[in-house]
Amino acid sequence: MSAVEGVGPAAVPQLQAQVEQIIAEAKRQGASACEVAVSVEQGLSTSVRRGEVETVEFNRDQGFGITLYVGQRKGSASTSASGEAAIRETVAAALAIAKHASEDECAGLADAALMARELPQLDLYHAWAISPEQAIEQALRCEAAAFAEDPRIKNADGTTLNTHQGCRVYGNSHGFVGGYASTRHSLSCVMIAEEGGQMQRDYWYDVNRQGELLTDAADIGRRAAQRTVSRLGARPVPTCEVPVLFSAESATGLFGHFLSAISGGNLYRQSSFLEGALGQQLFPEWLKLDERPHIPRALGSAAFDGDGLATYAKSFVEGGELLSYVLGTYSGRKLGMPSTANAGGVYNLFVSHGDEDQQALLKRMGRGLLVTELMGHGLNLVTGDYSRGAGGYWVENGEIQFPVQEVTIAGNLRDMFRQIVAVGSDLELRSNIRTGSVLIERMTVAGS
Repeated sequence: MSAVEGVGPAAVPQLQAQVEQIIAEAKRQGASACEVAVSVEQGLSTSVRRGEVETVEFNRDQGFGITLYVGQRKGSASTSASGEAAIRETVAAALAIAKHASEDECAGLADAALMARELPQLDLYHAWAISPEQAIEQALRCEAAAFAEDPRIKNADGTTLNTHQGCRVYGNSHGFVGGYASTRHSLSCVMIAEEGGQMQRDYWYDVNRQGELLTDAADIGRRAAQRTVSRLGARPVPTCEVPVLFSAESATGLFGHFLSAISGGNLYRQSSFLEGALGQQLFPEWLKLDERPHIPRALGSAAFDGDGLATYAKSFVEGGELLSYVLGTYSGRKLGMPSTANAGGVYNLFVSHGDEDQQALLKRMGRGLLVTELMGHGLNLVTGDYSRGAGGYWVENGEIQFPVQEVTIAGNLRDMFRQIVAVGSDLELRSNIRTGSVLIERMTVAGS
């Protein structure tokens, strides 16, 4: 396996040839079926702090992973090495594992008839011609704007610009070979404010397939500073039961938990509180959750899933009712259901929303907690019990009164989903999950 010259679309044919070479070697060594993913990627990461350059890192990686089958026995191996010897040795290692594995009646490739036939072009690759010097200049400009925004910004915790490009090809012994190149660029700024002996930390960032479309560096710095300063004077609140409004960036986590709860792996292991929930009303009737995998340039777009099946638009929730689980080939077989072409996850989840922005939702809430930060991992997926450390702002009469810290918000996800009052129009566009702010009717806020 020779080194690949580039990482853009021109690398796809070379990687496809490598996939076919690896599949041929697996068959030669006695595998009854196999699947291979080959990738090459490179990136530049630059970080600055207090006007000084902290790191400039360039990385380039290439490698492949193979999963092969001997009947119903499965073995996997991967390597970052290249060359024919590496292919032979990695295939042999996977074969040795398969021969020692237990038989699994659900193991094996997806049905050959289900393989993706036509792969739409999703425009995911936009190389950014930015030099290390230009990346440093952007990061410094971002941080300088944050320091200039407010005299209470006393320190910085790192401003980082990342640019990444890569190419990935998946193929299997059914004859399917598909590949694509993609890019991802980001700029983030973390600042520290101080006043009256109290210090607070907050951040802002942007991410895009196209580096030129990132929010202006100075605007990101100013937003990071404003958010940080607004946290000064934060304090706990007495324990109470009140409405809670999750900001859009915090709300993505709620729907991420939901996707975990309806994912095949957790369902067949009987480790999800939504086991057997198909057809149940889980959300208000007006709420819809649907997947749109073919949006050009979107962060979660994909033409095929991890099994080589064509992705397609579908609803997981409609009219508040759970219509579909999130299934790959293996988890579908374990549950006796067809794959939903979601091996590897969900590709661009959209949450239905109204026309009220966050300010309007604060007015509707009246009195309660606006959550802008979540800490810890207090979720029991078996029961749905949810308890997280939180930071944000106390709201009275629909207006923010003061920042809040050192509180815990608690509830059960089943109750929380049913008690969603509204989803805002302030959509979070930097995530695979597109949602606005989410207002929940009642949760326990535990403070002082």
